[in-house]
Formats: sequence, structure tokens, C-alpha cells
Amino acid sequence: MKALVLAAGEGTRLRPLTSNVPKPLLLVAGRPFMSHLLEALGDLGIKDIFILVGWKANKIKEYYGDGSRLGLNIKYLEQRERMGTAHAIGCAEGSIDEPFMCLNGDVIMFRDDLRRMLERHNETGSTIMGAVTVPDPKRFGVLEMRSGRLQRIHEKPEMPPTDLINAGAFVFNPSIFERIRATPKSVRGEYEITDTLNSLASEEDVHIETLVEGWMDVGRPWDLLDANEILMSKMKGRIEGTVEPGAVLKGEVVVESGAVVRSGAYIEGPAYISEGCDVGPNCYIRPSTCLGPNVRVGAAVEVKNSIIMARSHVPHHNYVGDSIIGERCNLGAGTKVANLRFDDRPVRVTFKGHMIDSGRRKLGVIMGDDVKTGINSMIDPGTIIFERTFIGPGAVVRGNIGPGSRVL
Repeated sequence: MKALVLAAGEGTRLRPLTSNVPKPLLLVAGRPFMSHLLEALGDLGIKDIFILVGWKANKIKEYYGDGSRLGLNIKYLEQRERMGTAHAIGCAEGSIDEPFMCLNGDVIMFRDDLRRMLERHNETGSTIMGAVTVPDPKRFGVLEMRSGRLQRIHEKPEMPPTDLINAGAFVFNPSIFERIRATPKSVRGEYEITDTLNSLASEEDVHIETLVEGWMDVGRPWDLLDANEILMSKMKGRIEGTVEPGAVLKGEVVVESGAVVRSGAYIEGPAYISEGCDVGPNCYIRPSTCLGPNVRVGAAVEVKNSIIMARSHVPHHNYVGDSIIGERCNLGAGTKVANLRFDDRPVRVTFKGHMIDSGRRKLGVIMGDDVKTGINSMIDPGTIIFERTFIGPGAVVRGNIGPGSRVL
């Protein structure tokens, strides 16, 4: 069996993290987001994988190449104009002529759930649709089913009939392409796979397989923190780099080859220290922290439940909690990130021009690439700082700071 992974979107809801990096390559639990999905497919014996690319396609192609580094055979399809999910899947017509697994590249799914979908398809020969129950189904395609079979999908309904939603995972027969060709444009002017599936379900069985191992849609920047925590909770530690005498590592900690953990560093797992990192001396890395390649964490620094992406430096007397730091950032000595409101209420965030509830009691900063802060600067909870911004010495920042800003 082959697989099709949909990874053509621009990821606009994840900006500033996706201003320079396509969503599938964002760092989560030590690897690019999509690598976790590709690994699950490989474990199931699915080696022939088509990746549908669009936004910043060359970066994805350059990173994965032909897939041989992962033991896969990867080929690329390109969606030049984004015209809906049905249109995206339809781009594979002519390339796939057998049953295939189709997965959204921006969700977390686990191998055993995907295995059960494949087994169900082998038993029935029918289309299989992955589903999951969520507390807020209004944001998704909500499913009605009877006896394990799809009756209808309701797209983002105000009054959801169930709490079961489309998980973005399918096993299709190649006849789906004929159905897609017959799918009309929606009121949004796109070709929607929900319309295709509603038409299919009216004439033949579409079996529902509920995912139970874990699932998450990463639709907002801070969702990466939850994704990171979920994936790292299943991680096993290994030490390949250098750990100096006097460093303490507790729990599941990965130290990749070429990384150095200096004396006095105290690391509580799960934690991921990527290749080329320089950690310590005398710093504190708390659980669910992921350091990307060539990150520097120096003396008297505390990092907790955060993702720090490649080549960023947190070098002197800094606190970073519940935050995401983009690539090539540098925090000046004494820069502190606050992650908790005084009233202990959920942190609110300015997002797409609106003040919204993040749903998180603790949330620090979402920082884009190439941001620099001066000494003793302070960042309020829920602040979003876009790329190429400079925060001056002693400055206090909050809210939403646009690209290339100077805050003094």
C-alpha cells in the first residue's frame, strides 16, 4: 500500500512560526512535525509515500529528499493553487492506482490507530475514515454515524449532532478520484472532501474507525506545546553526545551526537537535546523541553516546557517557560519571559486581530525567527513577537509585535 501525506498549506494560523518555515518542518519532540507521521507509516511497512507540497515546497523537498535517509521512497506532488482538500487529494490521480492511506500532515496520529484503519480496510475493502471525539467539535467536520458507518459530515456546525469529528485520516480506494472529479465547488469556492464523502456515503459503506491512541490538530502556535508534550511523553532516552561529570540527567533525556551537557546542568526528562547543542554549565532544563540543533543554553538559565528552535541562544540569566522560540534568536542577559497571570486565569492572546482565550493557564511567548532582546528585557504572558524584531534593553513587551519592529 502507498500513502499520500497532505502538506501543501501555508500554515497562516501558525505565524510567526511559519513565516519562514513550512508547517511540516516545525520542530516538535526533536524532529520536524511531519517526521513523526512518516516514521509511523514506515513502521507499518508503508514505504512508498507521496507528499503533496505547496507553500515553501523546496524546503520540504530539500529536507526529506528521496526519503532514503528514513528508509522510505518519497515522491512529491505539487498543489499549485489551493482549492480545497478534495482538490488536494485529486492531485494524486495518475500517480496512485491502488488503495492508499491519506493523512493530513498537520495532525498528530499514532501507529497503532493507523494499523487498525488498515486492518479494517483489509477486512471490508471499503473506504475507512478515522474519527476522534473532542470537547469542541464546532471547529471541525462533525460526523453522524450508524452501526460504525458514516451517515453524514456536518462542516463546522453551530449545533453539532455529536462530538465525533473527522480526524484527517483515510484509507481510500482509487475510485475516490472519480468521486472527486464529480464533486462541485462549495459555497467557499473550494472542492471539499466532506462533500465527496457525503456523496460516497449515500451510495456505499464508509466505515468509521475511532482513534484511541492519541490525536491532535495543531492549528494555533501554542498548540505545538501540547503536541510536543504528547510526543515526548512516549519518548525513550538515549545519550550519544558528551555529558560532563557533575551534570544530572533524570528520566527520559535524549542527548544527540555532537551535543555537550556541561557540569552543573540539571535536566529533568522528558527532554530533547539536539545535535550541536551546548547546555550549561549550571542551568536547569525542566520537563517537556526540546532544544533544536545548535541551540545554546548557558549559565543561570531555566527553561521549562518549551521549544527552542535551531541556532537560538538563551545564554545568561534567562527564564523561558511554556514558550516557543524560533530559529536564530538571541535573548540578552537577564531577559525573562512571564508565563502566568497574576489572577491565575487562562492567558489571553491577540490572534488574527482578536483577543482570544488560549485555553492555557501558562503560556509565555511565541517568538518568530531572528528576534533579539536586550539585557533585562521582560516579556508578558501570551505575547506574540514576529520575525526580525529587536526588543531593547529593559523594555517590557506585551500583545502582538509585528515583523521587523523595534521596541525601546
